Amino acid sequence: MDKKPLYITTTLPYVNASPHLGFALELIQADALARFTRLMGREVFFNTGTDEHGQKVAQKAESLGMDVQAYTDQYAAEYGKLRELLNLSYDSFVRTTSEEHKIAATELWNRCTAAGDIYKKKYKGLYCVGDEMFLRDTDLVNGKCPNHPSMDPIEIEEENYFFALSNYTDKLRTYLQNPATIIPEWRREEAIAFVHNGLEDLSISRDSSRMSWGIPVPNDESQVMYVWFDALTNYISGTGWPQEDGNFKKFWTEGETIQIAGKDQIRFQSIIWQAMLMSAKLSPSDTVFYHGFITSEGQKMSKSVGNVISPLELVEKYGTEAARFMLLKHVHATDDTDITWERLQDWYTADLMNGIGNLTARIMKLAETHLEKPIERPAADGFSTEYTTAIDAFRMDQALEYVWRRIGELDEKITKTEPFKLVKTDSEAGKELITELVVELYAIARMLNPFMPETNNAIKEAVLENKKPENLFQRL
Repeated sequence: MDKKPLYITTTLPYVNASPHLGFALELIQADALARFTRLMGREVFFNTGTDEHGQKVAQKAESLGMDVQAYTDQYAAEYGKLRELLNLSYDSFVRTTSEEHKIAATELWNRCTAAGDIYKKKYKGLYCVGDEMFLRDTDLVNGKCPNHPSMDPIEIEEENYFFALSNYTDKLRTYLQNPATIIPEWRREEAIAFVHNGLEDLSISRDSSRMSWGIPVPNDESQVMYVWFDALTNYISGTGWPQEDGNFKKFWTEGETIQIAGKDQIRFQSIIWQAMLMSAKLSPSDTVFYHGFITSEGQKMSKSVGNVISPLELVEKYGTEAARFMLLKHVHATDDTDITWERLQDWYTADLMNGIGNLTARIMKLAETHLEKPIERPAADGFSTEYTTAIDAFRMDQALEYVWRRIGELDEKITKTEPFKLVKTDSEAGKELITELVVELYAIARMLNPFMPETNNAIKEAVLENKKPENLFQRL
């Protein structure tokens, strides 16, 4: 396996709403990958944070009668609580209102300017506040932004700075030829189609008299940076850039970089951001992995529809370990997945309570009763190729399907061999069989480490203390 240091980052959510389940999925996917990679002996730097500038944030703060910085502080703290709620192991939490990030965004702007890729011109066009971006005619569906069909785009005319995205058509085309740049493959084809259909230069500033909540454009106080130009910079500001040594050198320049994002982010993550890096003479991202959306009852989760399931509600009902498991095993890695409370209950009962919980209780009850002492800690053998290949392909769902298949096989082995009977008729053979079962259970616990770290700890502790664990996925 490649031992180069690995940099993993999520996107940054806007702080204009509470955390939703889709972002929790992204965080947990990134965390599982980080934990697995560390387990395999590679050094990891895992970055996340909050996107705190832009018109939507300013409007939300104003509607609540709050100072905008106080508002962002409040919501950033809410997102910060996800660390404990979801048991995340990230190394960096970037806030785009921090001084360190502002310095990085300003430096990136200056480098793109020095490359001749930023210029100023008057512009008139339709603007979607939801996406904080201007729309081309080809973007519109029935005259509206496809991502925000309930909002009418507003016509804006002003003088802005533009990034010469069109200068990078050929370089982006070459970059996207590498199959590793985007996973899954069909998302890479979408990115290639974006480039093929023609790249228009991008408005990257806003008139500060109209929208002041942003990082000032260097040497021009009449403008603030477009929120996307600002926010995308977090992927390198989180490593300490523009300091070129330290974490930036180790993880971005010399290491391998993986970004995890939702499927609606292709234009920003794989085209605009990569062109910005190229302009600044920095290495582009090695890989961007795009996950699908979580829906409920066939619809996108929405407060107005009343089908929202929040990460907090999920953890309050089932606990952190179950929440991580259900999002990683039962949400398809790349396609949309429908979730309801009924499905969540079915998954909890079948896979956790009657699955790993029941299996652990059965085996450790046999061990506690019939083995005089705990087994020796099993050697940390390598993982199965099926398991590691699935994780390397970002298919956490397939990796957990493999683990649960092993759980089913171990359950079946107990049913067929009946160790509880064998130990009465042939004590030594029975103890040998029970020991085998305990060793196999320990191997399953090791595979749970990236996905369910506390369950992994609880089972291994039970094995090494030769006792049945308490409260492992009890009936709710």
